[in-house]
Amino acid sequence: MLKLTDSKLAALKRLSDENGIIGALAIDQRGSLKKMIASGSAAPVGDEGIVRFKELVSEELTPYATSILLDPEYGLPAAKARHSEAGLLVAYEKTGYDANAVGRLPDLLEEWSVRRLKEAGADAVKFLLYYDVDEDEKINDFKHVYMERVGSECAAEDIPFFLEIVSYDAKNEDVKSLEYAKVKPHKVIEAMREFSKPQYQVDVLKVEVPVDMNFVEGYSNGEVAYTKEAAAGYFKEQSEATHLPFIFLSAGVSAELFQETLRFAKDAGSTFNGVLCGRATWKNGVTPFAEIGEEAGRAWLRDTGKKNIQELNTVLKDTASSWFQKVSTKRSEAAGV
Repeated sequence: MLKLTDSKLAALKRLSDENGIIGALAIDQRGSLKKMIASGSAAPVGDEGIVRFKELVSEELTPYATSILLDPEYGLPAAKARHSEAGLLVAYEKTGYDANAVGRLPDLLEEWSVRRLKEAGADAVKFLLYYDVDEDEKINDFKHVYMERVGSECAAEDIPFFLEIVSYDAKNEDVKSLEYAKVKPHKVIEAMREFSKPQYQVDVLKVEVPVDMNFVEGYSNGEVAYTKEAAAGYFKEQSEATHLPFIFLSAGVSAELFQETLRFAKDAGSTFNGVLCGRATWKNGVTPFAEIGEEAGRAWLRDTGKKNIQELNTVLKDTASSWFQKVSTKRSEAAGV
Protein backbone atom coordinates (compact mmCIF):
# COMPACT_ATOMS: atom_id res chain seq x y z
CA MET A 1 0.00 0.00 0.00
CA LEU A 2 1.23 3.51 -0.86
CA LYS A 3 1.84 5.76 2.14
CA LEU A 4 0.93 9.40 1.48
CA THR A 5 1.38 12.58 3.44
CA ASP A 6 -1.78 14.55 4.10
CA SER A 7 -0.68 17.15 1.52
CA LYS A 8 -0.17 14.55 -1.20
CA LEU A 9 -3.48 12.91 -0.35
CA ALA A 10 -5.29 16.23 -0.64
CA ALA A 11 -3.58 16.92 -3.98
CA LEU A 12 -4.57 13.53 -5.39
CA LYS A 13 -8.15 14.18 -4.35
CA ARG A 14 -8.10 17.47 -6.28
CA LEU A 15 -7.06 15.49 -9.37
CA SER A 16 -9.78 12.87 -8.99
CA ASP A 17 -13.52 12.56 -8.67
CA GLU A 18 -15.25 11.94 -5.35
CA ASN A 19 -14.81 8.18 -5.78
CA GLY A 20 -11.04 8.21 -6.25
CA ILE A 21 -11.11 7.84 -10.04
CA ILE A 22 -8.81 9.99 -12.20
CA GLY A 23 -10.46 11.15 -15.41
CA ALA A 24 -7.76 13.54 -16.57
CA LEU A 25 -7.31 15.31 -19.87
CA ALA A 26 -3.79 15.44 -21.32
CA ILE A 27 -2.59 18.19 -23.61
CA ASP A 28 1.06 18.60 -22.71
CA GLN A 29 2.15 17.93 -26.30
CA ARG A 30 4.47 20.59 -27.64
CA GLY A 31 6.43 19.98 -30.84
CA SER A 32 4.01 17.33 -32.11
CA LEU A 33 1.00 19.58 -31.53
CA LYS A 34 2.70 22.52 -33.21
CA LYS A 35 3.30 20.30 -36.27
CA MET A 36 -0.33 19.15 -36.24
CA ILE A 37 -1.56 22.73 -36.24
CA ALA A 38 0.98 23.87 -38.86
CA SER A 39 0.13 21.02 -41.25
CA GLY A 40 -3.49 22.18 -41.46
CA SER A 41 -2.87 25.91 -41.59
CA ALA A 42 -2.23 27.94 -44.73
CA ALA A 43 -0.49 30.67 -42.73
CA PRO A 44 2.64 30.25 -40.59
CA VAL A 45 1.83 29.11 -37.06
CA GLY A 46 3.79 30.58 -34.19
CA ASP A 47 3.68 29.91 -30.49
CA GLU A 48 0.39 31.76 -30.21
CA GLY A 49 -1.37 29.01 -32.18
CA ILE A 50 -0.42 26.20 -29.83
CA VAL A 51 -1.05 28.38 -26.76
CA ARG A 52 -4.52 29.29 -27.97
CA PHE A 53 -5.52 25.74 -28.89
CA LYS A 54 -4.54 24.55 -25.42
CA GLU A 55 -6.62 27.36 -23.92
CA LEU A 56 -9.65 26.31 -25.97
CA VAL A 57 -9.30 22.68 -24.93
CA SER A 58 -9.00 23.72 -21.30
CA GLU A 59 -11.96 26.10 -21.44
CA GLU A 60 -14.30 23.71 -23.22
CA LEU A 61 -13.37 20.30 -21.81
CA THR A 62 -12.17 20.70 -18.21
CA PRO A 63 -15.77 21.09 -16.96
CA TYR A 64 -16.04 17.36 -17.80
CA ALA A 65 -12.58 16.23 -16.59
CA THR A 66 -11.27 15.73 -13.07
CA SER A 67 -7.99 17.41 -14.01
CA ILE A 68 -5.79 18.50 -16.90
CA LEU A 69 -2.15 17.82 -17.76
CA LEU A 70 -0.30 20.76 -19.30
CA ASP A 71 3.27 21.85 -19.96
CA PRO A 72 4.86 25.01 -18.52
CA GLU A 73 6.21 26.14 -21.90
CA TYR A 74 2.90 26.74 -23.70
CA GLY A 75 0.23 25.57 -21.25
CA LEU A 76 0.15 27.99 -18.32
CA PRO A 77 -2.47 30.26 -19.93
CA ALA A 78 -4.61 27.13 -20.39
CA ALA A 79 -4.07 26.28 -16.73
CA LYS A 80 -5.64 29.61 -15.81
CA ALA A 81 -8.54 28.92 -18.19
CA ARG A 82 -9.48 25.56 -16.66
CA HIS A 83 -12.67 24.88 -14.72
CA SER A 84 -12.48 25.83 -11.06
CA GLU A 85 -12.92 22.23 -9.88
CA ALA A 86 -10.37 20.70 -12.26
CA GLY A 87 -6.98 19.81 -10.81
CA LEU A 88 -3.68 20.57 -12.52
CA LEU A 89 -0.79 18.31 -13.45
CA VAL A 90 2.28 19.90 -15.03
CA ALA A 91 4.96 18.18 -17.12
CA TYR A 92 8.58 18.49 -16.01
CA GLU A 93 10.39 16.90 -18.95
CA LYS A 94 11.60 18.37 -22.21
CA THR A 95 9.43 17.24 -25.08
CA GLY A 96 10.61 14.30 -27.17
CA TYR A 97 14.15 12.94 -27.13
CA ASP A 98 17.38 13.30 -29.09
CA ALA A 99 16.99 10.88 -31.99
CA ASN A 100 20.72 11.10 -32.72
CA ALA A 101 21.71 9.87 -29.25
CA VAL A 102 21.50 6.31 -27.98
CA GLY A 103 19.00 5.43 -25.26
CA ARG A 104 16.23 8.07 -25.47
CA LEU A 105 17.68 9.71 -22.38
CA PRO A 106 15.46 11.85 -20.10
CA ASP A 107 16.01 15.58 -19.76
CA LEU A 108 14.42 18.10 -17.40
CA LEU A 109 13.21 21.56 -18.38
CA GLU A 110 16.25 23.54 -17.25
CA GLU A 111 14.40 26.73 -16.33
CA TRP A 112 11.94 24.90 -14.09
CA SER A 113 12.04 23.00 -10.80
CA VAL A 114 9.42 21.10 -8.84
CA ARG A 115 9.19 24.07 -6.50
CA ARG A 116 8.54 26.47 -9.38
CA LEU A 117 5.94 24.14 -10.90
CA LYS A 118 4.20 23.96 -7.53
CA GLU A 119 4.30 27.75 -7.23
CA ALA A 120 2.76 27.94 -10.73
CA GLY A 121 -0.25 26.04 -9.39
CA ALA A 122 0.58 22.38 -10.04
CA ASP A 123 -1.22 19.84 -7.87
CA ALA A 124 1.17 17.16 -9.16
CA VAL A 125 4.28 16.86 -11.31
CA LYS A 126 4.44 14.48 -14.28
CA PHE A 127 7.61 13.15 -15.88
CA LEU A 128 7.68 11.10 -19.09
CA LEU A 129 10.34 8.39 -19.31
CA TYR A 130 11.10 6.28 -22.37
CA TYR A 131 12.19 2.89 -21.08
CA ASP A 132 13.33 -0.44 -22.49
CA VAL A 133 13.87 -2.89 -19.66
CA ASP A 134 16.24 -4.89 -21.88
CA GLU A 135 18.47 -2.01 -22.95
CA ASP A 136 22.13 -1.59 -22.02
CA GLU A 137 22.62 -1.60 -18.24
CA LYS A 138 24.50 1.71 -18.24
CA ILE A 139 21.63 3.46 -20.03
CA ASN A 140 19.04 2.08 -17.66
CA ASP A 141 21.15 2.83 -14.60
CA PHE A 142 21.31 6.44 -15.76
CA LYS A 143 17.50 6.49 -16.04
CA HIS A 144 17.11 4.88 -12.62
CA VAL A 145 19.26 7.52 -10.93
CA TYR A 146 17.49 10.28 -12.85
CA MET A 147 14.09 9.12 -11.64
CA GLU A 148 15.37 8.82 -8.08
CA ARG A 149 16.34 12.49 -8.27
CA VAL A 150 12.94 13.56 -9.62
CA GLY A 151 11.20 11.50 -6.97
CA SER A 152 13.32 13.02 -4.22
CA GLU A 153 12.60 16.52 -5.48
CA CYS A 154 8.85 15.84 -5.46
CA ALA A 155 9.07 14.34 -1.97
CA ALA A 156 10.96 17.38 -0.71
CA GLU A 157 8.21 19.66 -2.03
CA ASP A 158 5.48 17.28 -0.76
CA ILE A 159 3.77 17.06 -4.16
CA PRO A 160 2.61 13.89 -5.96
CA PHE A 161 4.97 12.40 -8.55
CA PHE A 162 3.23 10.95 -11.63
CA LEU A 163 5.65 8.88 -13.70
CA GLU A 164 4.62 8.25 -17.30
CA ILE A 165 6.43 5.26 -18.81
CA VAL A 166 6.50 4.78 -22.57
CA SER A 167 8.05 1.47 -23.52
CA TYR A 168 10.11 0.74 -26.61
CA ASP A 169 12.52 -1.82 -28.02
CA ALA A 170 16.03 -0.52 -28.70
CA LYS A 171 16.38 -3.20 -31.39
CA ASN A 172 13.11 -2.45 -33.18
CA GLU A 173 11.97 1.10 -33.90
CA ASP A 174 8.58 0.03 -35.30
CA VAL A 175 6.32 -0.02 -32.24
CA LYS A 176 3.31 -0.67 -34.48
CA SER A 177 4.71 -3.92 -35.84
CA LEU A 178 3.67 -7.47 -35.03
CA GLU A 179 7.17 -8.13 -33.74
CA TYR A 180 6.91 -5.34 -31.20
CA ALA A 181 3.40 -6.38 -30.20
CA LYS A 182 4.79 -9.77 -29.19
CA VAL A 183 7.33 -8.26 -26.77
CA LYS A 184 5.23 -5.34 -25.55
CA PRO A 185 3.67 -7.12 -22.53
CA HIS A 186 7.15 -7.91 -21.17
CA LYS A 187 8.39 -4.35 -21.81
CA VAL A 188 5.39 -2.66 -20.16
CA ILE A 189 4.97 -4.96 -17.18
CA GLU A 190 8.63 -5.12 -16.20
CA ALA A 191 8.97 -1.34 -16.45
CA MET A 192 6.03 -0.97 -14.07
CA ARG A 193 7.60 -3.47 -11.71
CA GLU A 194 10.90 -1.57 -11.70
CA PHE A 195 9.47 1.88 -11.02
CA SER A 196 7.15 0.65 -8.30
CA LYS A 197 10.25 0.21 -6.14
CA PRO A 198 10.37 2.60 -3.16
CA GLN A 199 13.57 4.43 -4.12
CA TYR A 200 11.78 6.23 -6.97
CA GLN A 201 9.08 7.64 -4.66
CA VAL A 202 6.47 7.46 -7.42
CA ASP A 203 2.89 8.12 -6.31
CA VAL A 204 0.98 7.31 -9.51
CA LEU A 205 2.10 5.43 -12.61
CA LYS A 206 0.80 6.58 -16.00
CA VAL A 207 1.26 3.61 -18.31
CA GLU A 208 0.38 1.98 -21.58
CA VAL A 209 -1.97 -0.95 -21.73
CA PRO A 210 0.17 -4.10 -21.85
CA VAL A 211 -0.85 -5.23 -25.34
CA ASP A 212 -1.41 -3.70 -28.75
CA MET A 213 -5.17 -4.09 -29.13
CA ASN A 214 -4.80 -4.01 -32.91
CA PHE A 215 -3.21 -7.47 -32.65
CA VAL A 216 -5.68 -9.02 -30.19
CA GLU A 217 -7.93 -11.79 -31.48
CA GLY A 218 -11.34 -10.29 -32.22
CA TYR A 219 -9.97 -6.74 -32.44
CA SER A 220 -7.52 -7.28 -35.30
CA ASN A 221 -8.31 -7.02 -38.99
CA GLY A 222 -5.20 -8.99 -39.88
CA GLU A 223 -2.35 -10.63 -38.02
CA VAL A 224 -2.85 -11.71 -34.41
CA ALA A 225 -0.23 -11.61 -31.65
CA TYR A 226 -2.44 -12.68 -28.74
CA THR A 227 -5.60 -14.67 -28.15
CA LYS A 228 -8.22 -12.91 -26.04
CA GLU A 229 -7.29 -15.15 -23.12
CA ALA A 230 -3.60 -14.32 -23.39
CA ALA A 231 -4.30 -10.58 -23.65
CA ALA A 232 -6.55 -10.73 -20.60
CA GLY A 233 -3.80 -12.52 -18.73
CA TYR A 234 -1.37 -9.70 -19.50
CA PHE A 235 -3.80 -7.09 -18.17
CA LYS A 236 -4.14 -9.09 -14.95
CA GLU A 237 -0.37 -9.55 -14.65
CA GLN A 238 0.19 -5.83 -15.19
CA SER A 239 -2.25 -4.96 -12.44
CA GLU A 240 -0.53 -7.32 -10.03
CA ALA A 241 2.95 -5.99 -10.87
CA THR A 242 2.48 -2.83 -8.79
CA HIS A 243 1.03 -1.75 -5.45
CA LEU A 244 0.79 1.82 -6.71
CA PRO A 245 -2.25 3.57 -8.19
CA PHE A 246 -1.93 3.47 -11.98
CA ILE A 247 -3.76 5.08 -14.85
CA PHE A 248 -3.79 4.39 -18.57
CA LEU A 249 -2.64 6.72 -21.33
CA SER A 250 -4.49 6.65 -24.62
CA ALA A 251 -1.37 6.53 -26.85
CA GLY A 252 -3.17 8.30 -29.68
CA VAL A 253 -5.66 5.53 -30.48
CA SER A 254 -9.23 6.41 -31.42
CA ALA A 255 -11.72 7.30 -28.71
CA GLU A 256 -13.76 4.21 -29.58
CA LEU A 257 -10.84 1.76 -29.33
CA PHE A 258 -9.65 3.31 -26.08
CA GLN A 259 -13.09 2.85 -24.52
CA GLU A 260 -13.25 -0.76 -25.72
CA THR A 261 -9.78 -1.32 -24.25
CA LEU A 262 -10.88 -0.09 -20.82
CA ARG A 263 -13.82 -2.49 -20.85
CA PHE A 264 -11.47 -5.31 -21.82
CA ALA A 265 -9.11 -4.35 -18.97
CA LYS A 266 -11.93 -4.39 -16.44
CA ASP A 267 -13.18 -7.77 -17.60
CA ALA A 268 -9.61 -9.09 -17.32
CA GLY A 269 -9.41 -8.08 -13.66
CA SER A 270 -7.27 -4.96 -13.97
CA THR A 271 -7.57 -2.56 -11.03
CA PHE A 272 -6.52 0.55 -12.98
CA ASN A 273 -7.52 3.83 -11.35
CA GLY A 274 -8.42 6.04 -14.27
CA VAL A 275 -6.92 7.62 -17.35
CA LEU A 276 -4.91 10.52 -18.62
CA CYS A 277 -6.42 10.74 -22.08
CA GLY A 278 -5.07 13.12 -24.69
CA ARG A 279 -5.28 12.87 -28.45
CA ALA A 280 -8.14 10.35 -28.35
CA THR A 281 -10.28 13.18 -26.98
CA TRP A 282 -9.19 16.29 -28.89
CA LYS A 283 -6.92 15.48 -31.86
CA ASN A 284 -9.60 15.76 -34.57
CA GLY A 285 -10.37 19.27 -33.33
CA VAL A 286 -6.97 20.47 -34.54
CA THR A 287 -8.05 20.37 -38.20
CA PRO A 288 -11.00 22.81 -37.99
CA PHE A 289 -8.96 25.04 -35.66
CA ALA A 290 -6.05 25.17 -38.10
CA GLU A 291 -7.95 25.23 -41.39
CA ILE A 292 -10.94 27.43 -40.54
CA GLY A 293 -10.19 29.23 -37.30
CA GLU A 294 -10.68 29.46 -33.57
CA GLU A 295 -14.46 29.37 -33.53
CA ALA A 296 -14.53 26.26 -35.72
CA GLY A 297 -12.14 24.58 -33.31
CA ARG A 298 -14.27 25.66 -30.36
CA ALA A 299 -17.43 24.35 -32.04
CA TRP A 300 -15.79 20.94 -32.58
CA LEU A 301 -14.67 20.78 -28.95
CA ARG A 302 -18.14 21.73 -27.71
CA ASP A 303 -19.70 19.00 -29.83
CA THR A 304 -17.46 16.01 -30.59
CA GLY A 305 -14.79 16.76 -27.98
CA LYS A 306 -17.39 17.00 -25.23
CA LYS A 307 -19.07 13.83 -26.50
CA ASN A 308 -15.72 11.97 -26.46
CA ILE A 309 -14.94 12.89 -22.87
CA GLN A 310 -18.46 12.28 -21.57
CA GLU A 311 -18.54 8.83 -23.18
CA LEU A 312 -15.13 8.10 -21.65
CA ASN A 313 -16.41 9.20 -18.23
CA THR A 314 -19.33 6.78 -18.54
CA VAL A 315 -16.93 3.94 -19.36
CA LEU A 316 -14.67 4.90 -16.43
CA LYS A 317 -17.56 4.65 -13.98
CA ASP A 318 -18.09 1.06 -15.09
CA THR A 319 -14.46 0.00 -15.35
CA ALA A 320 -11.99 1.93 -13.16
CA SER A 321 -11.19 1.13 -9.53
CA SER A 322 -10.77 3.67 -6.74
CA TRP A 323 -7.22 4.50 -5.72
CA PHE A 324 -8.55 5.00 -2.17
CA GLN A 325 -8.04 1.26 -1.68
CA LYS A 326 -4.34 1.52 -2.54
CA VAL A 327 -3.21 4.32 -0.21
CA SER A 328 -2.86 5.13 3.44
CA THR A 329 -1.76 8.35 5.12
CA LYS A 330 1.37 8.44 7.22
CA ARG A 331 -0.48 10.20 10.03
CA SER A 332 -3.35 7.69 10.04
CA GLU A 333 -0.95 4.77 10.12
CA ALA A 334 0.95 6.32 13.02
CA ALA A 335 -2.33 6.67 14.89
CA GLY A 336 -3.05 3.00 14.33
CA VAL A 337 -5.99 3.61 11.96
